[in-house]
Amino acid sequence: MELRQLEHFVAVANERHFTRAAELLQISQSGLSASIRALEDELGASLFIRSTRRVELTAAGAALLEESHRTLASAAAAREAVQAVRGVVGGTLSVGSEQCLGVLDVPRELAAFRAEHPGVAIRLGYAGSAALLADVAGGRLDLAVLAVCSTVPAGVVLHPLAERRLVLLCPPGHPLAGRSGVRAADVAAETFVGFRPDWAARALTDRAFAAAGLTHRVELEVNDVHSMLDLVEAGLGLAVVPEPIAAKRPDRLVAVPLEGDVPPWEVAVAVPASPSPAAAVFLERLGPLREPAARG
Repeated sequence: MELRQLEHFVAVANERHFTRAAELLQISQSGLSASIRALEDELGASLFIRSTRRVELTAAGAALLEESHRTLASAAAAREAVQAVRGVVGGTLSVGSEQCLGVLDVPRELAAFRAEHPGVAIRLGYAGSAALLADVAGGRLDLAVLAVCSTVPAGVVLHPLAERRLVLLCPPGHPLAGRSGVRAADVAAETFVGFRPDWAARALTDRAFAAAGLTHRVELEVNDVHSMLDLVEAGLGLAVVPEPIAAKRPDRLVAVPLEGDVPPWEVAVAVPASPSPAAAVFLERLGPLREPAARG
């Protein structure tokens, strides 16, 4: 089994299409098909269910995909480690972040990093914190800036940055807008706008309501911060968010502290236990951090 074959396999798995994968890899479709067939012959299992329109992973293919990500990431890290010994920081830095964390200006930090290390290709994607953590553990990301909201897998190290409170966000005219604080029981009957379940604010809010023996019922679900703020401002529901998100519209929305058994909004940088040279250099840019806490 060769790395090249795994790269071909991952491309087809991602694209779900041989022609598009071949174009992405800049090889012929016949060459790609031959590479995949050779890999299937070696493993003694079919990796894809082929049709005229698209391909789907078999159970064996799904099992191989997760390990392929880890293997390719390890190979890339090995190449970059050799470059680092030679005094060259190169390769790719794949970064993930949840929106509007408010503690770290990710675009600004990446711009400064690129200016200092132009030989490093930067990739950036946004997702919920739970998904980002899984991507770091699976070798799909070199580093993620996230809010801690789930069990941290073995092999992942957290570098905590800061903690903020969760607050209830509501329009100025809402009856709760003048309160100095509210508990989950005070708002259980309200209509809620919420992020998708893999976002930290959603997971932490669900946990806070569960601690009070209540269910956090989200009727309007969004996947970006500005849509959340628009819906609350329009009076379509309330939302529980971290202070950095509430601070985006202080003149149009009111933030009321959420009291009781409420988990903190803890922002951290997640990296593999053995980070790539580029990830290690990026961490150094962030200045003094608290002692890293390995969990899992």
